[in-house]
Amino acid sequence: MTLTELRYLVNLDKERHFSRAAERSFVSQPTLSVALKKLEEELGVTLFERIRGEARPTPVGERIIGQARRVLAEAHRIEDIAREGKDEMVGALRLGAIYTVGPYLLPGLVPGLRGRAPLMPLVIDENFTAVLLEQLRDNELDVAVVALPVDLHGLSAWALYDEEFVVVVPPGHRWAGMAKLPAKLLAEERLLLLGPGHCFREQVIAACPKCVDAEGRGPRPQTGSSLETIRYMVESGLGVTVLPRGAIDNRPGENQPLATVPFAAPAPSRRIGLVWRRSFPRLQAVRALHDAIVNLPLHGVRMLQQAEPQLAEPA
Repeated sequence: MTLTELRYLVNLDKERHFSRAAERSFVSQPTLSVALKKLEEELGVTLFERIRGEARPTPVGERIIGQARRVLAEAHRIEDIAREGKDEMVGALRLGAIYTVGPYLLPGLVPGLRGRAPLMPLVIDENFTAVLLEQLRDNELDVAVVALPVDLHGLSAWALYDEEFVVVVPPGHRWAGMAKLPAKLLAEERLLLLGPGHCFREQVIAACPKCVDAEGRGPRPQTGSSLETIRYMVESGLGVTVLPRGAIDNRPGENQPLATVPFAAPAPSRRIGLVWRRSFPRLQAVRALHDAIVNLPLHGVRMLQQAEPQLAEPA
């Protein structure tokens, strides 16, 4: 049994598909299949059932996968301990960001951090919050930018900024020019939302539950794959949407043809923060990332000047 075989095992559990697991492991599908077959023969148990193209862990497989995750985490911890004797500001930092933050934060963050830490390039991955947290715990990422609060078991967080949500409507819409818009009025129009898996979708629905009520009288919501795609759908006249203020005021090099309307109080908002493993040894790198972000000229957000990280919890 090797660490490589355990990584294949965990990756197959994540993907539940052999070809995707092989791609995630940077090997061919036959290589991964042979390695896992060898592991099953060595252990004398079946780890996965193959059902209609999907790989599902057996009950004993689930227990072994859980132990494999713990073994890999401890192996990564050896690497972390070794890094403690090195310069924390030297070497790549693996940064994750949710889809609704990355495009508006990264254009300013990358050059800003490079000025503060020129020997610490960023390896960047955009994904859903749940995936980023899993990658953090599996030591596939070092730190992530997500919307708080999240489950912090074994993790620490540092709040960065707050941003309010605003309604975005096509030019000439009847709401354009309104001083304030009650959230309940959104149910009267076709609301364009991100698809399932996006935490921002759930935050918008929380602001207007009737917008997705099956018994509601208004038009049914429509989904889009990204905030930018939804923006174009609004511009085409398909409906209205809700965007975080930072996604409106930090779009480089393009005019804003759409009208924005603030919500009536209490306006929905979100808090963005950094999250990392509590055992991650490069705290100077986390601090450099934090300082680079809170000193950015981000528009439409309220920076939070917290002196120290907050919300740390034990593993």
